[in-house]
Amino acid sequence: MVRPPAVAGTFYESDPARLRAWLVSALADARAHGQGAAARAAPKALIVPHAGFAYSGAVAAAGYGAISAAGWRRIRRVVLLGPSHYVPVAGLAVSPADAFGTPLGTVPVDRQARSAVCQIPGCEAAGRPHALEHSLEVQVPFLQAAADRFTLVPIAVGQAPPGDVADALTLLWGGPETLIVISTDLSHYLGYQAAVARDRRTARAILALDPAPIGDADACGAQPLRGALLAAARHGLRASLLDLRNSGDTAGDRDRVVGYGAFALG
Repeated sequence: MVRPPAVAGTFYESDPARLRAWLVSALADARAHGQGAAARAAPKALIVPHAGFAYSGAVAAAGYGAISAAGWRRIRRVVLLGPSHYVPVAGLAVSPADAFGTPLGTVPVDRQARSAVCQIPGCEAAGRPHALEHSLEVQVPFLQAAADRFTLVPIAVGQAPPGDVADALTLLWGGPETLIVISTDLSHYLGYQAAVARDRRTARAILALDPAPIGDADACGAQPLRGALLAAARHGLRASLLDLRNSGDTAGDRDRVVGYGAFALG
């Protein structure tokens, strides 16, 4: 069973050639402008936004651009966590699909990893949270454009305590072959200056690997984000800021904006 794309043609280009060209250009622009230079070592994890590409795609590209070509060649598995926007989830929901599809093709799901993580209390295999969920889907084309070949562990996170998310990530941590991607936007629908102030505060918490100051209104993916910061602290990682903007900087007006940040943890 393949989970088909739900937001191709709305959040991002549905034509494969145009989509790949956009991704290649966005990644090249991010590298050319020095975004990603703050990540001195190959990141173990990325925190990237998940709005439509016209709004947050350039910020996401700064995250993916932080990994060198050699780094991408080492990656064989991506553990992808994001919020469940449409279906309530009590804990963590792993997709039961065998693969995720996008206009660029299909990516197989790591079924062994799925079985392992489903042994953690509060985690189950469930398809409904994934059927329409964009927070995970929009990351997959970026990964397809950058990585040679890889498997996916797609996890939609609901009201899960940070410790449960951190335990799942620790179970799936692996070595340099495993990349963790946390998909989250930041503040929502504030005025421009208020959003800038709030997102800077959230960025400081991320850089300190401190989940405590990050409230539910500070990031739509607050649950996976807080758990990832806890896991990163446990593993002695450091965070780097790669880009911090909002929709008022990219493709929208400044009356009600959404915040976007890209961070590398390594």
